[in-house]
Amino acid sequence: MFSRTLRPSTRVFSQATQRLTLRLKSSYPPHTIIGMPALSPTMTHGNVAVWNKAVGDQLSPGEAIAEIETDKAQMDFEFQEDGYLAKILLDAGAKDIPVNTPIAVYVEDKADVAAFADFTVEAEAPKPAAAAATEAPKETAAAPAAAAAEASKPASTPKTSAAAPSDRIIASPLAKTLALANGIALKGVQGTGPYGRIVKADVEKLISAAAAKPAASASASGASVSGTSYEDIPITSMRKVIGKRLLESTQTNPSYIVSSSISVSKLLKLRQSLNATANDRYRLSINDILIKAIAVASKRVPEANSHWIEAQDVIRKYNNVDVSVAVATPTGLITPIVKNAESKGLFEISATVKDLGKRAKENKLKPEEYQGGTICISNLGMNPAVNFFTSIINPPQATILAIGTVNKVAVEDLAAEHGFRFDEQINITGTFDHRVIDGAKGGEFIKALKDVIENPLELLL
Repeated sequence: MFSRTLRPSTRVFSQATQRLTLRLKSSYPPHTIIGMPALSPTMTHGNVAVWNKAVGDQLSPGEAIAEIETDKAQMDFEFQEDGYLAKILLDAGAKDIPVNTPIAVYVEDKADVAAFADFTVEAEAPKPAAAAATEAPKETAAAPAAAAAEASKPASTPKTSAAAPSDRIIASPLAKTLALANGIALKGVQGTGPYGRIVKADVEKLISAAAAKPAASASASGASVSGTSYEDIPITSMRKVIGKRLLESTQTNPSYIVSSSISVSKLLKLRQSLNATANDRYRLSINDILIKAIAVASKRVPEANSHWIEAQDVIRKYNNVDVSVAVATPTGLITPIVKNAESKGLFEISATVKDLGKRAKENKLKPEEYQGGTICISNLGMNPAVNFFTSIINPPQATILAIGTVNKVAVEDLAAEHGFRFDEQINITGTFDHRVIDGAKGGEFIKALKDVIENPLELLL
C-alpha cells in the first residue's frame, strides 16, 4: 500500500506547517505526493491561490512553491526537499481542500518528470481484490463455481462485498473538489472506481448532464426564479471560521453586558495637542488611545484580562495585555494583536495598529499576529450612525469592548452661562464571560476604564 510521513515546515511565521507525503509502490518511477499543508494551528482546509512553480521546475529547500489561502491569510508554502515538480494535481483556484489532500507530485530525478504526464492518485491506488472479483467475464458462467466455493466455507465465514456502504459517500479528493466547485451532490451516485468509489470521470459526466438540462441556466448568478432576483456568493474560508467560532461563542459563553457613557472631551484635546506637535511623525487616532486605556484598566482589574481554559480546568490571568483589534477586510473580520500594550507608548501603538491593519487587508498577516490576544476591542465609532452596539466574545477571551461614535451631549453645568454645556461622549459596552469575571468585577473594570479615559494624562504616566 503506502506509508505516510509528516514533515514540519521551517517557515518562520508558520507554527504548525505539515506536509503529507505518500510514497507509493507502482509502475511509476520513485516519487512523493505533496499534500495540502497545515500552515496555521486552526487550519483544516485551504485554497490553492497560486503555483509559483511549473511542472519540470527544480525545487530547493525553503523555496515557496505555491501560495496557500488559509482561514485568515494567504501564505507561502515552502518546500523542504530537493527535486523536481512532476505533476500538479490541483490547479490554482482549487478551494476548500482538506489538509493532507494530495496537491502535487515531486521526483528526485528530472528524467522521471515525463512519466507523470497522465498520473492520477486514483489510478495509483491498488485495486482491492474484492473489486477485481466483480470483473469476471460473465456472472452466469461464474455462478456454479461461486456457489460450490460458498458451500465449502464454514458457516461462520462472513461474506464480502465490493460495494461501498450505502450510508457513506466514498469519492476521491479530486472528485470531491470538482463536485464542490460545480455544485454537484454526490449522495446516491454510483462510482465506477474500486468499491464503487466516485472518481473524476463520474463527476464530469454529472456536470455534462446538468449542463444539458434547460433548468441549469436558471440557477446562474442573478437569475430570476418566480420573480425573485438573487446572487449566490461563495463562502470564503475566513467566513466559515468566523461563523463557526461566533456560533460556538454564543452557544457556550454565559455572557452579560455592562455599558457606560464616557466623556472624551479631555481625551480629544490631548489627541489634538499630541498630533499638533508630532511634525507629521504620526497621527494618533481615538482608537489608538483607547487601546492604551484598555491596557491600563486591565492592569487595574486583571480579571477582565483572563481566559477560560476548560481543558486544563483553570482561569488563566495574564500579566501582559495583548489587545486584539477587530479589523474589517474584504473577506471577513480578523483581529490582529497589539502585544504588550501596557508597556507601549501611544506612538508605538499607533504605528503597530497601522501596520497590522494594512497587512490584514492584504492577507499578509502571520498566524502569530492574529491568533491569541488576551482582550479585544471592536470600534464602530467611525460610523456616525452607531451610538451603541454589543460584540460577541472571541473565546477563550473573557472580555470584548464595543466602541460607539462620539456624540455631543448637553450636561448640566451651573457655572456655564446658560446652566449647561456640551460634552463629547462615547458609549463603551463591555461583553463579559460570567464564568471568568462576575458582574461586580465587570462593572469595576468599566469604571476603571472610564476613569482612565476621562483623565487621559494617566495614560502618559
